[in-house]
Amino acid sequence: MNRSPDGFYPALEESSTLSGVSWGAIFAGAAAAAALSLILVLLGIGLGFSAVSPWANEGASAKGLGISTIVWLAVTQIVASGLGGYIAGRLRVKWANMHGDEVYFRDTAHGFLAWCVATLVTATLVVGSVSGIVSGGVQAGASVASGAANAVTQAAGTAAGNTDSDQYGYFIDSLFRDDRPAAVSDDAARGTVTRIFVRSLSNDGQLAAEDRTYLAQLVAQRTNLTQADAERRVDEVYARTQKAVADTKLAAQQAADTAAKVAATTSLWMFVALLIGAFFASFAATFGGRRRDAVEYVETDAYATTTTVPVR
Repeated sequence: MNRSPDGFYPALEESSTLSGVSWGAIFAGAAAAAALSLILVLLGIGLGFSAVSPWANEGASAKGLGISTIVWLAVTQIVASGLGGYIAGRLRVKWANMHGDEVYFRDTAHGFLAWCVATLVTATLVVGSVSGIVSGGVQAGASVASGAANAVTQAAGTAAGNTDSDQYGYFIDSLFRDDRPAAVSDDAARGTVTRIFVRSLSNDGQLAAEDRTYLAQLVAQRTNLTQADAERRVDEVYARTQKAVADTKLAAQQAADTAAKVAATTSLWMFVALLIGAFFASFAATFGGRRRDAVEYVETDAYATTTTVPVR
């Protein structure tokens, strides 16, 4: 083999100056993988919606739907990443005078890089919106859990005519309290009772003694009950109200906990699926690279004589 003027063999000089990365092949494989991933994800969403039914005891269960989603995500990664890696390995340039181990490493790197680019593109298009929905659900559940009691009592106050601008109505009502049972309208009585309940439930949950006595007076005035019986009724109704608020808060906490567990499980399985995709992309790239190196070029001479010359 002839040497170049600087003393190096031409093949060795070319191998030492050219980059070992074929970005064209990498982007081609990444584009194929991202497109196929998007298609398969949309197909999975369509199949999922078709399997869900709003009617009770019909359609796929939540557990079955979750398992099928994880399986479909893994299949999507295997198929799309494998295709992208194979294309990246098959379309890369031929590395002449290169050791087999180096060729194997470069093919693996090409498949991995194609998977990285495809994953970033797919995450931008699909996973970003999905993670936003999941995180929004978790934050909403946490907000409901932390403010369940306030939300319930505020809703009750609004239903009875108590608005946000009347947040000091409880103290204003206390200005006009009298030990004598004064006759007031039903709407006024309901508003007063609601404000007392709202304040008691939003603070420590305990009904003050003076509030209990005043409520019993209002009840006795409208029901012809004795003061003692009216106080017992006040205690019973307030206890049921406390239980309703506690049940609402517990349900909200359970919903938030379930949402957090679902988000954690989904993230972990997505991590596993992405690792599987990276492996299959790298493996498929090595297979495609070997197929690329096994290509035989057909040369035609001036007399239209065709010979097959294997390229090693």
